[in-house]
Amino acid sequence: MSHNAASPAGGFRQALLAAQAHHASMLCVGLDPEPARFPLAWRGDPARIFDFCAAIVDATRDQVCAFKPQIAYFAAQRAEDQLERLIAHIHATAPGVPVILDAKRGDIGATAQQYAREAFVRYGADAVTLSPFMGLDSIEPYMAYDGKGLILLCRTSNPGGSDLQAQALADVNGKPGGALYEHIARLAAGPWNRGGQIGLVVGATYPAEVARVRELAPTLPLLIPGIGAQGGDAEATVRAAARPGGPIIVSASRSVLFAGGDAAAMPAFAEAARAAAGATRRQLQAALPPG
Repeated sequence: MSHNAASPAGGFRQALLAAQAHHASMLCVGLDPEPARFPLAWRGDPARIFDFCAAIVDATRDQVCAFKPQIAYFAAQRAEDQLERLIAHIHATAPGVPVILDAKRGDIGATAQQYAREAFVRYGADAVTLSPFMGLDSIEPYMAYDGKGLILLCRTSNPGGSDLQAQALADVNGKPGGALYEHIARLAAGPWNRGGQIGLVVGATYPAEVARVRELAPTLPLLIPGIGAQGGDAEATVRAAARPGGPIIVSASRSVLFAGGDAAAMPAFAEAARAAAGATRRQLQAALPPG
């Protein structure tokens, strides 16, 4: 089965690598619209979600390697139609920049098939975030969409992630089983990655564990949230994740979207977002090891 009409040629991974090279960027701008923080003329108006996000896209599209709309910010405001328009707008105005739908879906069978259709057919996303908690059969329906990216939660940036992800597994054949997040990384880089579609979510708040995931999954794309508002160290993150052939996608949302502050007017809010995106892009690039 192939559903590549909305994806850049060659699929998510190739589009990501091309955008990173073309824009010299590892920055992914997260699109998490909060109408209460919109510019004064649009403040509190959910009908302006598309307008706000499209303005951010237009201002930052040459600074980024990806855009990442978070579906809950749209669905909670009954703005799914605006999300459809937004992803179509990104594909039309920034055709080389892939779109990651941040949905963190996790189900099996026919339900997972519907979630996959939602992400890739309804919204036309190039990749989607998924929870691997229910195992391989929870991500297999997404694999049917050739070239689409499946980015699995592995070592997340929130403090509570340790409740499960850091738990030690039982010894296997006399060898330490390691932590659960390490097991996920091994599966994702090995037997699960049949079509080369898988990436992993690892949080910038745990750079030592980012480095461990990269060791276990040297070539998988790593989506790294947690810089900016969550306080992750951008330089430490890049140093931990950098490896030839292993794409890094560092996500920043609020620190870019609302860089102009709550008093921002139009078009100053988009200009401030562009400046913040450019500064973050340069900071990330400067942290790359030489060579």
